[in-house]
Amino acid sequence: MKPTHVSALCLALIVSLACREKTEHPAARAHTAAGEVALSSAPPSKAELALFAPLPRVMAAPGVATTSEQVALGRKLFHEPLLSSGHDVSCNSCHGLNAYGADGRRVSFGDLGHAGDRNAPSVYNAAGQIAQFWDGRAATVEEQAKGPILNPGEMAMPDPKAVLAHLRASPEYVQAFAVAFPGEKQPITYDNVGHAIGAFERGLVTPSRWDRYLEGDATALSPAELRGFTTFVRLGCSSCHAGPYVGGQSFQKLGLVRPWPALKDSGRIVVTHKPSDLYVFKVPSLRNVEKTAPYFHDGAVASLDSAILLMGRHQLGRELTPAQIASIRTWFGALTGELPAAYIASPPRPELKAP
Repeated sequence: MKPTHVSALCLALIVSLACREKTEHPAARAHTAAGEVALSSAPPSKAELALFAPLPRVMAAPGVATTSEQVALGRKLFHEPLLSSGHDVSCNSCHGLNAYGADGRRVSFGDLGHAGDRNAPSVYNAAGQIAQFWDGRAATVEEQAKGPILNPGEMAMPDPKAVLAHLRASPEYVQAFAVAFPGEKQPITYDNVGHAIGAFERGLVTPSRWDRYLEGDATALSPAELRGFTTFVRLGCSSCHAGPYVGGQSFQKLGLVRPWPALKDSGRIVVTHKPSDLYVFKVPSLRNVEKTAPYFHDGAVASLDSAILLMGRHQLGRELTPAQIASIRTWFGALTGELPAAYIASPPRPELKAP
């Protein structure tokens, strides 16, 4: 499910390794030399650590219960290429679960090789974020899951009826939907497709050494990683990248302090039609950021060091030193989590007959 595309989730750093608030933020009023923030051996303060939190075990939807049967069905659907028009693309094609939920391409390729126009963010740790897609046009992963299946540039199914016809032609899916949504007269609905995929994605959590440190294990991070964290915070990056997901909780203008070079995508304004949302995108999570290159909404930057440099320059108005960039990148390594191997294992594909 490429959010354009699309995961996407992941990273995709778009707005900042160091972005700031839209209105009356100090970074928007003064360009500060990065040298004023020196690398420090002083441990993080309680106030600095309080900006962050460990990942939840499951990213539950408020007021929405999910069952293990729905998760199992969602896992099958996530890996199901027959939900695409050419039977050649699944959600896992663009959001490879064994590759930290991304595909390593600038933009992903959809049905029959069609190229998308935005980078596919990671689906890991995505369900707990403020919204889905780079422009935030879907409020939940359940809503987001239904979009790419019908997107002509992605999975390209002509309409929901065609999707349901394929599923209803499979005795295995008929049974799986009946078990996942008991008591419903017709459980194979398009909303239930989104519900099941969303139920599965809410378990795609990757706890890391950073979580162990926040939970009290003082040995989980090296001194160099802790210096990277304090550098990140004291430069101002945590203005946007904080909380359990180290981002993913707000929208921000790309090029807040200095205009972003050659920016063609108009961003969230297409969704809200508000002039203030021109060039505004969802702030990405930095979880697993070392594993989800290339970066930004267009996948235009392959190097994490270059992405950090650009964020300092355009979001904070700072020219970061090589030492600061290297230090921040060192801390990012502690954000790389463990993939839930058993949870993401590809299930046997149900037999689908021609509807």
